[in-house]
Amino acid sequence: MSKSNIYVGLLGCGTVGGGVWKVFDNNRDLIQKRLGADISIKKVLEKDVEKAKAAGVPEEKISSSLEDILHDQEIDIVVEVIGGTTIAGEFIKQALKAGKSVVTANKDLLAQDGEDLYRLADENRVDLLFEASVGGGIPIISPLKQSLSANRVETIYGIVNGTTNYMLTKMYAEGSNYNDVLAEAKAKGYAEADPTSDLEGYDAARKLAILASIAFNTRISFKDVFVEGITRITAQDIMYAKELNYVVKLLAIGKASNGEVEVRVHPTLIPTNHPLASVNDVFNAIFVSGDAVGDVMFYGRGAGELPTASAIAGDVIDAARNIITNSRGRLGCTCYDHKTIKDPGETLSKYYIRMKVQDKPGVLAAIATVFGNQEVSLASVLQKRNKNNVAEIVWVTHCVLEKNVQDALKIIGGLSIVENISNVIRVEGE
Repeated sequence: MSKSNIYVGLLGCGTVGGGVWKVFDNNRDLIQKRLGADISIKKVLEKDVEKAKAAGVPEEKISSSLEDILHDQEIDIVVEVIGGTTIAGEFIKQALKAGKSVVTANKDLLAQDGEDLYRLADENRVDLLFEASVGGGIPIISPLKQSLSANRVETIYGIVNGTTNYMLTKMYAEGSNYNDVLAEAKAKGYAEADPTSDLEGYDAARKLAILASIAFNTRISFKDVFVEGITRITAQDIMYAKELNYVVKLLAIGKASNGEVEVRVHPTLIPTNHPLASVNDVFNAIFVSGDAVGDVMFYGRGAGELPTASAIAGDVIDAARNIITNSRGRLGCTCYDHKTIKDPGETLSKYYIRMKVQDKPGVLAAIATVFGNQEVSLASVLQKRNKNNVAEIVWVTHCVLEKNVQDALKIIGGLSIVENISNVIRVEGE
């Protein structure tokens, strides 16, 4: 199929949509030479006409009706950057049914309804591409599907949320407390007015569901991911992490072995010499281990107008190339396996455990005995602060079962010699 002009319908012209327009407007000649065809955005769906005009869109290309895009036979590709799971989901479904390839950055929708959307794409022999849904401008979806497709991916570690990474970086570098760095992140525009999705780990969990589905070839949705946020991380935890030669990061972790997959998002201590330890501020990185390639890391800006638009534009060019070569649907859903999602209690990790206890003889021995009875092996213990006959203790375990740690902590928390269990953080990457 020879086609010299590819037309695109753009749904939404906010920050990212405006970036998509700018990328194709600024680099049109370059893209045409690389593709061998011209790509142009024919219609932009945006109710706020002034917003679209401010991004540089001519008024005659702006529409408030989806039908103008769905019924236009010249439009081959639809780009969705509206966001959310209701209206955007319905628009994407209609576009796929109309035989148009779809490019989206919508992680929430893909983590929730990815299976249904892929089915529609397959039925209508069109592309559903979503590089920008994880990691902003970082290429990771395509490498997992193509460049690393000969590998059995064993492990994924991802720093995939810029807000929490910025906050943890500031706490580590400056010793700042949680509330102060959150206020600063909001002031700089790195945190939303309601940052719950970021701080509680939900944003990272949705991205992990997408990554793990592709990497492990089995359908994983948001509800399958074990999630803990960073709201309990304190300056004291950061200080102790430094002393133990660790950095605290919110990690998205996926592991596959023996037909089982574990997927979890939580604050994690990683060694200061691990490649992810130096990923700071709002930058993202995904660290992948494959049986053939070994360890590889993808690093860059995880959000923003132009980085995200870069990933979207790359997908549009791929979709256009597939139209030109009559090979749409070439890279469909790769979730052909049905692996078991491992119960969180059956996962293995090392643990950092901070608690306050009465400062008197026999306390450490009593607590260590409980750990031993629950098959929790201890690697080290620090006793740091003593105030009003209360000592702060930090335990670091060897690699043990989650359920054993939790069982031990239930017993320890009920001991009269224990004032409180202040925090529990998993340790990975050693």
